Amino acid sequence: MIERGHMGTVSHDRLRRLFGVLEARYEGSVSWRGGAVDRLLDERHAQLGGAFASRVRRLDWDVELEVTFSEFGERGSIDLLATRRSASTALVIEIKTELTSVEQTIRRLDVKTRLVPAILAARADWRPANVGRLLVILDGATNRRRVAAHATVLDAAFPARSAEVRAWLRSPDGRLSGLVFSSFSGPGNARRPKSDSTSPQPLQTSPPISERSELADGRTILVAADYGR
Repeated sequence: MIERGHMGTVSHDRLRRLFGVLEARYEGSVSWRGGAVDRLLDERHAQLGGAFASRVRRLDWDVELEVTFSEFGERGSIDLLATRRSASTALVIEIKTELTSVEQTIRRLDVKTRLVPAILAARADWRPANVGRLLVILDGATNRRRVAAHATVLDAAFPARSAEVRAWLRSPDGRLSGLVFSSFSGPGNARRPKSDSTSPQPLQTSPPISERSELADGRTILVAADYGR
């Protein structure tokens, strides 16, 4: 029925299972008002990526946005590629406004991290001794719940968190594999949202001036973040 174009007669669960046999993924697509949903997601992604890139640059990293690659049959783009030649280190930064497929996120980030030496060799005639990876997730109640629900997998894949990530960014030593929450909060908008809202909230594009650090017992603290020092 699917091959004859009658997908409407097949459930989404059946479609996912059938494509799974072929080691492929089936994902439905929703459009709204001429693709406004896609534009909104792209805008949020770009704003979060731009804000985080500014923070990393203030720590003496060179940062490129949306670095495309085609290596060994793998194609795609790296959201942020940060390099510090003095430390012979590169960092692959993945930006997520919504955490959906954890397994796919880890797999794709692993591929990008593995390919970075070849990418930089082709782009800049330079190979880093160490390549780290950092997953940056838009802060919010829904994303925090998703991270908590997949804590076992994410903790194993990205053991470093806020304080350790900040220390490594200031003085990279070895390889980093970390996860941090980030937001668009600026002056007068540094408080953590209490819950997700059904109505869109305005996004602040100014660089964040605060950051939440997670404690071992699950609590969070709000700390001033002076990334220039």
